[in-house]
Amino acid sequence: MCVCVVSFTLLVGKSKKPRHLILKCAAYNLLLKYFKQQTKRNPYCAQGIEILITLMGNQFVLSSSHAFRNIPERNFTGPEQSASEGSVQPKCVYLFQREYATVDPALVDFIGTDEATTCVGIAIRNRHNGMTSVAHMDSPAIVDIGIMQMLSHIVNNSSDAELDVHMVGGFEDAPGSNHGSRTDSHGKQMGYSLPLCAKIVESLWKRQENFNIQTMYVLGHNTRRDADGNACPIFTGILVETATGSIFPASFSRTSRCPDEVIRRIRVTACNDDPSWTGKLLETYDTQTDKFVVAPSCWSRHQIRAALKLYKLSDTQILFLCSTSPFAEGPDFVYNVRRQWDYLMEHPDWRTTFPGMQPRVFSRTHGGGWMRC
Repeated sequence: MCVCVVSFTLLVGKSKKPRHLILKCAAYNLLLKYFKQQTKRNPYCAQGIEILITLMGNQFVLSSSHAFRNIPERNFTGPEQSASEGSVQPKCVYLFQREYATVDPALVDFIGTDEATTCVGIAIRNRHNGMTSVAHMDSPAIVDIGIMQMLSHIVNNSSDAELDVHMVGGFEDAPGSNHGSRTDSHGKQMGYSLPLCAKIVESLWKRQENFNIQTMYVLGHNTRRDADGNACPIFTGILVETATGSIFPASFSRTSRCPDEVIRRIRVTACNDDPSWTGKLLETYDTQTDKFVVAPSCWSRHQIRAALKLYKLSDTQILFLCSTSPFAEGPDFVYNVRRQWDYLMEHPDWRTTFPGMQPRVFSRTHGGGWMRC
């Protein structure tokens, strides 16, 4: 039996001292041997994978994963723009793919995200002041700067803060996990979820802050099989109650994925052509004013032509072409993609959406919804 020994300075659970964990598990070490072989062709450090495997086998993480799985999923619903008169909704901040937000518990009741199949929802909360940052991570390339962005409003230039960390999302999506799966041209021999999870824990490990790993419901912990034997995530969303720090598996209705849903979805793709967003999470929410500020996003003629061409495809073709996890997407995935293309075709000039290159700003209503300023 091989023994993998990994030392790291992350704090596990409520421990006050760094743990030097030794993992003695034949299955995990066979996995580690395979991962080390793959990392010769993978740009992300094997160190992150070793740390990840050690954490995944830690007894506290196993226990917390079991507890998280038994928490009933919260189905969050809310008004699309403004709440009806007399109706008061919890004050929530919702995040789409590649977005992040840091919220003040004095202003916001809940913060969350969903639709994370091969993506990971990560929450970091300051135990002292309750400031909470959540991100919907979709690529290892945005993790290092992304975590810096998340921490910028919650640590107050102090590395002594006790920071609780929760990770939910990602599953065992490596090629061979599903019937008809294939390795794509991007060289995803390891799938999408594993390199992302490994990069997140590696980035946390390298920093000086005190991170307390409370939840790691990812990869094998978050994998089930559907009726056809395909690997799928158990949960794809996370919701944080800001006052208490409690977390819940979550799903959000279309009306609660607001404000400015379609524009924010389009921006995820459009930002790939904008060098100012390279390696960064998308900023959407202003912590101090409790407003959504959707910065101008320029979509190209190439995107318009692509929308015109792809729109003609069948739903099945769109699903397999546009998703990193076609067997795991929600029933509205293709519908949401088509809505984006509809908007692009109806508004080919991005300047009509952002007149004068000004952001689209939404303020909170008295009922807890959102209203365009």
